[in-house]
Amino acid sequence: MRILLTGASGFVGTTLARFLRSCGHHVVPLHRGASPGPTWDPAAGHIDLSGAEDIQGVVHLAGEPIIGRWTRAKKERIRQSRVEGTRLLCEALADRNERPNVMISASAIGYYGNTGEDVVDESSPHGKDFLANVAVEWEAATRIAADSGIRVIPIRIGLVLSPEGGALARMLPLFKWGLGGRLGSGKQWWSWIALDDLHGIIHHALSHPTVSGALNAVAPEAVTNEDFTRTLARVLRRPALLPFPERAVKMVFGEMGEATFLASTRVWPGALDDNGYEFRFPHIEPALRHLLRR
Repeated sequence: MRILLTGASGFVGTTLARFLRSCGHHVVPLHRGASPGPTWDPAAGHIDLSGAEDIQGVVHLAGEPIIGRWTRAKKERIRQSRVEGTRLLCEALADRNERPNVMISASAIGYYGNTGEDVVDESSPHGKDFLANVAVEWEAATRIAADSGIRVIPIRIGLVLSPEGGALARMLPLFKWGLGGRLGSGKQWWSWIALDDLHGIIHHALSHPTVSGALNAVAPEAVTNEDFTRTLARVLRRPALLPFPERAVKMVFGEMGEATFLASTRVWPGALDDNGYEFRFPHIEPALRHLLRR
């Protein structure tokens, strides 16, 4: 399959490109700025798909990183990069005479908002906070592609675990020094996915024509933050005795910390279960031991 990939320079996109090529697919990155092949500039509303002929699939991962203090300008970049970038790409795909068969478009479990102890799946309502509103608009922007006959699958991605990037990579130095601990009360639920399984889910969705609609890209075993930190410390053979109080999280990270680190989202991958996807790493400790080679 020839696959157009956005966000190819991010840690998920970089590793996904390697994985897809190892499966025999041909990956065509959609670059920003001057470059051979297809290019785009979502902020400027420019896209040129020259060089992306005979594309059978699209994986759309591009978006402004969530991590960082959420100033008004940062929040607008988060929203615009996802919503307007997705709309620009979908309009370009829909306008083609030869459209791809399938489009995997990243979304996030932030779609559900802070759900406390409640278990949510793809049929659950969306939340009302900033991340939930962005996710709703983000997914809605794919409708033009779906209306043109492309099979569209928004994947609501949980906390991606990899030492190569994301939250785990940022946590590792502290935990290796024995300075890790729970965040806030530690009772908030974290829904996570090993990077290997995220690759597998994307490939599964690309390869199975019966898969459509939203997928929760999370392992079936959500864990509390306290369980996560204890497990990580045990895998690293280090103590985890220094909790980071809720007040400190809010002081250091602001609204972003409250919406990501302290929010509780207990997500079940119902659609993947129905579609027969077999997780390589359904449980947190084996996943961390594999990822950290412990």
